[in-house]
Amino acid sequence: MKIFIKWSLIAAVAFNSALINAQSSGESQQIGEHQKSAREIFKELVEINTTSDIGSTKAIEAMAARLIIAGFPPDDIQVVGPQPQHMNLVVRYRGKGIRPPVLFIGHLDVVEALRQDWSFDPFKFLETGGYFYGRGTSDMKADDAGLIANFIRLKQEGFVPDRDIIVALTDDEEDGGFNGIQWLLANRRKLIDAEYCINPDGGGGDIKNGREVVMTIQTSEKIYLDYTLEAHNKGGHSSLPVRDNAIYRLAEALMRIADHNFPINLNETTRLFFERRAQQETGQIKADMLAMGKIPLDTAAANRLSKASTNYNSQMRTTCVATMLRGGHAQNALPQSAEANVNCRMLPGDKPENVMAALNTVIDDPEIKITCTYASTLSPLSPLRQDVLEALDRLAATMWPGVIVIPAMTTGATDGRMLRAAGIPVYGVSGMFADMEDVRAHGKDERIGVNEFYKGVEFMYRFIKALTSGS
Repeated sequence: MKIFIKWSLIAAVAFNSALINAQSSGESQQIGEHQKSAREIFKELVEINTTSDIGSTKAIEAMAARLIIAGFPPDDIQVVGPQPQHMNLVVRYRGKGIRPPVLFIGHLDVVEALRQDWSFDPFKFLETGGYFYGRGTSDMKADDAGLIANFIRLKQEGFVPDRDIIVALTDDEEDGGFNGIQWLLANRRKLIDAEYCINPDGGGGDIKNGREVVMTIQTSEKIYLDYTLEAHNKGGHSSLPVRDNAIYRLAEALMRIADHNFPINLNETTRLFFERRAQQETGQIKADMLAMGKIPLDTAAANRLSKASTNYNSQMRTTCVATMLRGGHAQNALPQSAEANVNCRMLPGDKPENVMAALNTVIDDPEIKITCTYASTLSPLSPLRQDVLEALDRLAATMWPGVIVIPAMTTGATDGRMLRAAGIPVYGVSGMFADMEDVRAHGKDERIGVNEFYKGVEFMYRFIKALTSGS
């Protein structure tokens, strides 16, 4: 379904609105023309409520209007989607066609934010104390604003890339049944087909003690799985207890899972993760990280690292953990049933049935029934591209001297998994840095540093050119 927009009217309204916003924004510092443009776009996006119930179409149309003003042909700006309030924007920056296109994605939807939970209106853009506040500032409207601002900047400069550049801003990544990337793959695949994709939602940098220390490039995601474990029994009167108890049986099964470690299985990304992370460590931790690159694997070093950090452990293996539990039907009766949810994060390349088989082996109780109740999109590892990694290394060294670029397999989920499953490699890259001890995405008083925002936008401008200029 496509919405045909009265471009000229919408563009005029958006442009005038941006001017008014800029004049009344109370900017606390002198900023350049391109920074000012990015800030105006950022403010506009934050102040458009794009929660799932409302949808992202209003924000999509506002960005499309800005691109029309900047000189993009209407035919290269597609507003498409499954429902009027759940539309997606796909814009193509035409290049020389020397190489296949590269795709950049971002989601415009945000999680709900209630006024009573915040210190201020979450859908009012606020700059104070060196930060921009508002729902979506860190997840991920800063990156969205940067992509649109940089497309406009490149157009103004007359930049001609050696390949087409595609930006897709989508809806319903956070919640709801209208996921934009999934819909585009199923219904408008040609609009977003590319050699590979850059996903700012999967990347970014960490600040520790006021200093930028790490920048990640996401190449894969662990797969989300839920298994239900059930134990059943004939029950009876609680005054006549027996050892054969559904709750006890289930508890014993869960304890076996708690004591089990899945096998260590490193891949190209996780080996390089430990190799580069070692540069920030000393002593035994550093030695153990460097040992992760050895073949055969130094299992003693791996076991020490897995005990030292839950993050290191999750990089090495599939993990399963009990997350919900219920059982019994009356306070004075022996339980006839007990049930638990076990949540697993599976390494890419494995299969849900293999995890289930492992759970059955570990539990070793035929009276425990195991059912896979949910499996996320199975998504392979994206092989590291030297051109992407080298461009990232070079820019990070220039803009943040001393920062280490680390490939990462994330334990959470982004829209990148769907593209990987569809055969498009995805690399999570963003120049937005945030304090690793003050993560506010999805939470109260979400924010991003003012300087971090401007520098992140500048990074993406340079990164886009590095990937598309043929040099």
